[in-house]
Amino acid sequence: MTLETPLLLSGAPGSPYTRKMLAVLRYRHIPYRFLLSGHNVPKGLPAPKVALLPTFYLKENGGEYQAAVDSTPLIRRFEETFKGRAVVPSDPVIEFIDYLLEDYADEWLTKAMFHYRWHYKPDIERAAAILPRWRGISSPEEDMLKMGKIFAERQISRLYVVGSNDTTAPVIEASYLRYLEAMKKVLEVQPFLMGNRPGGSDFGAYGQLTQLTHFDPTPMEETFRHAPRVFAWVDLVEDLSGLEPTEDDWMKRGTIPESIRNLLAEVGRVYVPALLANANALMVGAEKVETEIDGKPWVQQPFPYQGKCLQWLTEKRAALTAADRKAVDDVLDGTGCEKLFAA
Repeated sequence: MTLETPLLLSGAPGSPYTRKMLAVLRYRHIPYRFLLSGHNVPKGLPAPKVALLPTFYLKENGGEYQAAVDSTPLIRRFEETFKGRAVVPSDPVIEFIDYLLEDYADEWLTKAMFHYRWHYKPDIERAAAILPRWRGISSPEEDMLKMGKIFAERQISRLYVVGSNDTTAPVIEASYLRYLEAMKKVLEVQPFLMGNRPGGSDFGAYGQLTQLTHFDPTPMEETFRHAPRVFAWVDLVEDLSGLEPTEDDWMKRGTIPESIRNLLAEVGRVYVPALLANANALMVGAEKVETEIDGKPWVQQPFPYQGKCLQWLTEKRAALTAADRKAVDDVLDGTGCEKLFAA
């Protein structure tokens, strides 16, 4: 299978998944053309089944363009197509840890990103002022003010999708502060989550943090106050095209630092109970997910995609050899993440 390069993708600077994938492409030396969503996307390109950013327009083996979304499977598709400078670890045990931490960033850390942006007045005002202007930098000021108001109202009305509300706000914010502390501790012993070279989990975290640390004022201030090391790390991960990784740079299964286990404990503390409660709500057809996370009430609408996330994690663990599965389970034991597979 070959993909025509430069790869075409459309996205926006305020989209954490766009930033995630651009950083992956830079690091992997994959040629690309970035098309600003809603602004310079050529006519005639196919629409994705689900409108998400970024959208890739991929031409395989000289065929027609196909629209593709969803960063995690795209990363793995590109691993098969473009050789060298991999972001998926070669050791299946480390690869599973990487996949779990990437999933956490994509599906839980994004709750903090969405929550802070549309919950606090200064953050709402900045997003409403800047996001529309990225798509129309020379548009009349009156139009931009109107678009900012419409966009903010629409996004605030969708907070329920990620589970941000007055009940869940304390859980999300406390979790973000603990995440900063855990991430800071990781970076004190190694430059990336996956060792001396980045994995998908690094780029997943980076994508969300581009917004939390460098755009939205409330979490930016929290990050600067509690974890300037994390703030600085985001700048470094933006362009890793000059990094020269070796196979020996991956974290080793026998020497996983305690700081990674501490980060996994945060995953087990908040994301795992959210995934399990969501799966149960989907199974029984409930209209609400109602559970307790970190000793506090959690209420949101069921999220079918995160039901798939739990299924994929379960399938991925089941596909490991018995020895590798035991090694993964030993790492997860006591972090709370083992509860994902208790059934």
